[in-house]
Amino acid sequence: MAYMDIPAAGNPNGRTVVLMHGKNFGGYYWANVIAFLTSNGYRVVAPDQIGWGKSSKPDIHYSFHLLASNTAQLLDKLGVRRAVVIGHSTGGMLAARFALSYPERVSQLVLEGPLGMEDYRAIPRSTDDELYQQELNNTDPEKIRAVFRRYFAEPKLDLYAPLAEVPIRVTASGEYPRWAKASALAYQMIYEQPVRYEYSRLQPPALIIVGEKDHTVPLSAKAPPELREKMGRFPDLARQAAKEIPRGSAVVVPDCGHIPHIEKPDVFQKELLEFLKKGTG
Repeated sequence: MAYMDIPAAGNPNGRTVVLMHGKNFGGYYWANVIAFLTSNGYRVVAPDQIGWGKSSKPDIHYSFHLLASNTAQLLDKLGVRRAVVIGHSTGGMLAARFALSYPERVSQLVLEGPLGMEDYRAIPRSTDDELYQQELNNTDPEKIRAVFRRYFAEPKLDLYAPLAEVPIRVTASGEYPRWAKASALAYQMIYEQPVRYEYSRLQPPALIIVGEKDHTVPLSAKAPPELREKMGRFPDLARQAAKEIPRGSAVVVPDCGHIPHIEKPDVFQKELLEFLKKGTG
């Protein structure tokens, strides 16, 4: 399990933040968040979950419980007993599962553009092999760039192109079939293991921050048009979810898509720091 452990710069405040990446990313895309947090005195731990990035990509049954357990063991190794947990996209589902499984270890919870605020099981199911073949055939650089372009409300080449370059390079490597299988199995994890129904059990103070124009829905290509039209309404989903979390709040970032920390970093960092300064649970 690969990870980054970045010490606080300047005056350490004794607090640690754990960053949980989304499905189409790895720890690398947290660079500006890491710089911001460390400059404000936080230690930051940013792992690549098993199946992603520089970590191993075994052919196993992936589960949020397993990834949460792996992360807890990593924190044990690093001597981190309690931390702020921030999860983006699929990482938001994992962050929620981690907070549910290890409530005593989470001082505050931030869910950025979290998937799973609605139940994807309404979408017709794909088999493991169908998803695997879909991933194997997804090697056209322009189509990959188009996927990442759709994450932004106002797509700018300097924002989405570097993110797309990582999977583009992976498709040209001998590692690609293994990567594609892990990616397909991760889709099944997202589909099969909703966490939204357990939000009312989340104990730490929680902030949900979403883009006003985020409409991300995994596996949406198989959804009937009338169903797809009703899904992916992130502002409404976030506000409703925050009401069900005992100490939850929601922020909607104007003119922003699926990755506020990259598309609107100033707004994201301001809201994040204000939330962190409210203290621990």
